[in-house]
Amino acid sequence: MLLQAAFAAARQVLSPDLRRILWKSIGLTVALLVLIWLVLTRLVSYYLDHHSLSASYPALDGYAEFLTGFGLLVALVYLIPAVSAVVAGYFLDDVAEVVERKSFPGDPPGEALPMGRALLYGLRFAGLSLLVNLAALMVFLIPGVNIGVFFIANAYLLGREYFELAAGRFRPMKEAGCMRVENRLTVLLAGAVIAALLFVPIVNLLTPLFGVAMMVYVHKGLARRSDRWGLPAGSDGTSLPGRLPEPRP
Repeated sequence: MLLQAAFAAARQVLSPDLRRILWKSIGLTVALLVLIWLVLTRLVSYYLDHHSLSASYPALDGYAEFLTGFGLLVALVYLIPAVSAVVAGYFLDDVAEVVERKSFPGDPPGEALPMGRALLYGLRFAGLSLLVNLAALMVFLIPGVNIGVFFIANAYLLGREYFELAAGRFRPMKEAGCMRVENRLTVLLAGAVIAALLFVPIVNLLTPLFGVAMMVYVHKGLARRSDRWGLPAGSDGTSLPGRLPEPRP
């Protein structure tokens, strides 16, 4: 189910139906990263200007600036999950609505989260992601461990938050959380697929849209396989089939 959901989500994200949202999502993600970059560079410049090493160690100023620039690039990589969370919260319902309409036309549509609530969940996710990734940044200089910690932490976070955002269109958020816990392994593996995008430059800008689209498929698939978490009947009054359909053109 996960591979099918991943391929279906990838095709959906690149489809004409989501192209406008895709460019908006990329634009907003880049704009937020540039804003963070500007703020961080200003803060670092201010610190270096007021704590110059040139008086005692002239050669260290240039070295410090080089390390600072490299450090900011690394910091931006670790901030992408948090930025993606805010963007996902903003475009959640637009993306989910397209996926549901095109790939599940016979199903009852999900209920859009109020914009303020969606952004609140996005900001909560961003804050949690920021804390976890700052902790992962502490082991950056340990080869092998740094990549593993970064990947596992974000697989859990992205799986948890994107799933609950997608499931929250069909059920109370508390129930969505219980459904996630009951299917924790599936959700974690789905989160790992999303987290893998973070390692690919440029492609990682697609994380918010891909994450939402994939979790719509995952949630639908899990709901169809379980009587407990099943969705309402289709528009023809019959129970929903237990398969994950391909996205329609």
